[in-house]
Amino acid sequence: MSANGDVRVRRIYEEPAPDDGARVLVDRLWPRGLTKARAALDEWCKQVAPSAELRQWYGHDPELFTEFGRRYRAELEEPERAAALAHLRELAGEGRPLTLLTATKRPEISEAEVLAGLLGGRTR
Repeated sequence: MSANGDVRVRRIYEEPAPDDGARVLVDRLWPRGLTKARAALDEWCKQVAPSAELRQWYGHDPELFTEFGRRYRAELEEPERAAALAHLRELAGEGRPLTLLTATKRPEISEAEVLAGLLGGRTR
């Protein structure tokens, strides 16, 4: 638990948990084979997702995660992404858990993990 609340990272394909709080998808693309009903989202914040160029460069290679995080944090300073990050900060400060969802197979090396660190819910 942080001063900004409880920020979690989960795969969107996992069943929703009763203690998820606000469920927010942070991927730019909709997850394959998942219906909106099954996703049980509160919102889809695709504006906060990394650029297609950064995603393609990264390719979820664990050895590139540190550099990905650095480049992604730089992208989050762009106006549209900064506004989306500010919105996530507001959600994290509402006093209930915030669950950042991603379709990646390894959420611990995803943009959701970087975001959780920025929101105070994770350290890396």
